[in-house]
Amino acid sequence: MALDATDAPHQLLHSDDIPPVHEANAEGRSPFLLTADHYGRLLPRALGDLGVSESELTRHIAWDIGIAGVAERLAKMLDAHLVAQRYSRLVIDCNRPPGVASSIPVISEATTIPGNEGISEQARDARRHEIFDPYHARINTVIDARVHAKRPTVLVALHSFTPVYAGVARPWHIGTLYHRDTVLPRLLLQHLRAEGDLVVGDNEPYAVSDLTDYTIPVHGEARGLFNTGIEIRQDLITDQSGQQQWAERLARIFGEIAAVMRAEGLV
Repeated sequence: MALDATDAPHQLLHSDDIPPVHEANAEGRSPFLLTADHYGRLLPRALGDLGVSESELTRHIAWDIGIAGVAERLAKMLDAHLVAQRYSRLVIDCNRPPGVASSIPVISEATTIPGNEGISEQARDARRHEIFDPYHARINTVIDARVHAKRPTVLVALHSFTPVYAGVARPWHIGTLYHRDTVLPRLLLQHLRAEGDLVVGDNEPYAVSDLTDYTIPVHGEARGLFNTGIEIRQDLITDQSGQQQWAERLARIFGEIAAVMRAEGLV
């Protein structure tokens, strides 16, 4: 069971907890830097199960189903560096500005999260300082090193979305998410639509904004990087076969996009 909110420890992660940041192919030479804010669904031992059943903790409310497998494969195929976050977004959402209601949700879709109700400021701070901050600090450090080395950096934030939300079916196979960047999302949309067999979302099923997102606004837009978010429908990448197929498709497409960007002197 989850701890009572009043008993939440000020120190969240202990020696037997897994570190929040996961990296793959850190020496990759691709201009693409991949992130996965909702890669994992771990819960800190101190929080128990947050009062949520195991069946709920395997649903999309806890993580981006399938994106870990796609991200790992894509990083290898592109020779790209991946920085990912292992803990469930029910603990703290690493793609939300800290302090907003959805950062530490008390309800997700129709599921209440008892372990998030009425928690102290100290408990909130612990989640931010021990999970959110290390993840984003690592992304920042990686970008700093690439800038210092005069290496081109194109940020791609990887996500997946549920096929049905609030009872409404979503037709898109994949969507691009963006706000201020007019270069990379346009190229990605062109290449995805050219595939011929995809329903492609243009800022669907979500659009990026400063109020609802963190990774793209902070690490992409504020730092002047070409950037885009990608959302893949979860039923397409639930198993390893689907993850492999989508990684192969995206690796080919991003390879084509990189060639265009090089020819135009963008990377």
